[in-house]
Amino acid sequence: MNAGFPRWLVGGLLALWLGMAPGPAPAADAFLHGVDGVPLMPGLRQAEAEALVFDSPWGRVVEAYASGTVPRDRVLAFYAETLPQLGWSPRGPALYEREGETLLLEFPVSAAVGTTTLRISVKPADAPVP
Repeated sequence: MNAGFPRWLVGGLLALWLGMAPGPAPAADAFLHGVDGVPLMPGLRQAEAEALVFDSPWGRVVEAYASGTVPRDRVLAFYAETLPQLGWSPRGPALYEREGETLLLEFPVSAAVGTTTLRISVKPADAPVP
């Protein structure tokens, strides 16, 4: 007589334990390319060809675009919840500041009906306004 656990129970517990193991970390695509540490909201897709990244005498300047069928108010709510967790302090409904940089969320007019286009721009807080 076997005093241990039945094999089917051991196998079931092992399968359950493996199923509870943490999954992989979020893919790098979960963040905007060119904008360190700024997430890409689920439901939006970045237009990488339209991204602009360069260094100025005052610091980096970044402009990134993403679009999708997510309503504008949900986009603002997502970033209002997420950006402060990443160190960005709100300075307005679509304006944030972190470590001498400002981040602005803008919504240019989209040509496609039902599509929201988001422009995220990051620039040095003390850069002159053009």
